[in-house]
Amino acid sequence: MSDRKKLDESAITAQMNSKAEDGDFKDALKEDDDEGVTGEFKVTEEELAIIRADLATEFPDDFQYLSDAYILSVASKPYSKDPTKRRPLEYSQEKLTHLMAWRADAGAAELEDLVKLANGSPNAPEAVEQPEKLAKAKSIVTSLNYGSMYWHGYTKEGQPVLWVRTNRKPWYPDVDAEVNALILMADAGIRAMPDGITDFVCICESSYPPPPNPTYLINVLKALVRGYPDRLKLLVSAPVSSIVQFVMNLLLPLMPGRLASKLSLLGIDVAKKKVSDMLFHGDDDIPIFYGGELDHDVYYPEEAKCPNRGEGSLKFDYFGMLERMAAFKKEYEESKL
Repeated sequence: MSDRKKLDESAITAQMNSKAEDGDFKDALKEDDDEGVTGEFKVTEEELAIIRADLATEFPDDFQYLSDAYILSVASKPYSKDPTKRRPLEYSQEKLTHLMAWRADAGAAELEDLVKLANGSPNAPEAVEQPEKLAKAKSIVTSLNYGSMYWHGYTKEGQPVLWVRTNRKPWYPDVDAEVNALILMADAGIRAMPDGITDFVCICESSYPPPPNPTYLINVLKALVRGYPDRLKLLVSAPVSSIVQFVMNLLLPLMPGRLASKLSLLGIDVAKKKVSDMLFHGDDDIPIFYGGELDHDVYYPEEAKCPNRGEGSLKFDYFGMLERMAAFKKEYEESKL
């Protein structure tokens, strides 16, 4: 390792440590303290209705985002102060309110409309009259156009699968746009979950990731903890490059233990076997870049090979992805009949 590389890693580590001292980040981790408590208690239909009504009152435009299954998964957990008892209903309501308040602050519910705006005519009234909104929409679409993440297929247990191709990530990211694109993508996956499913799987191809960006890493971790608690079932990353090892060394000390336990860094051969055992169609679902034969680039090519999807700047096939996921979901659900 060269002195220059050591110097860069030292600088990045110092930046990460500084970002980790941010009060908002610490508050997010504190809120997550008891999310790893295991166990399940009964929640009545009346209690579910109370929670639903409370969310509908406070967040009338977004309350349906949370499925009954997810609400029950939160409300049925043991109370961290006394694991022999269920969480008080008020405690679960507070947890879910914090999640929804985070979504409101992040503007999560409006992100897909921004994609539609950027995909439309730049001369449309909304685009002309709200240039700042259009600029934000275009920045999110720019992040999507890299084709570095997309949903494709399900696991045998019904979790949607998010594929991440780190070699397509930008070296100098627009952090806000990248995080907004991730929120948009996470919400699309959650909407694609079959009934009763509350989490997803992420599979990363990590041969050539860009250098770590401390602000981006902290913001992604904050989003996972605050906006998507207990949504990630498993993350498989292969192969294990030196940059990935460095990033994990930065992130693991900052992660809640329950989140860190869901990360699996593997060699490509071991990862291929693990992924094959997990995916709905087994080997037939493994893409070329993971040692299989399925060509994801038919649907998600590099940006230079993508046509514009509308009159605007969207090249990534976001709406085609949603249609494919609906078809995959139907196939999965019919297999369970």
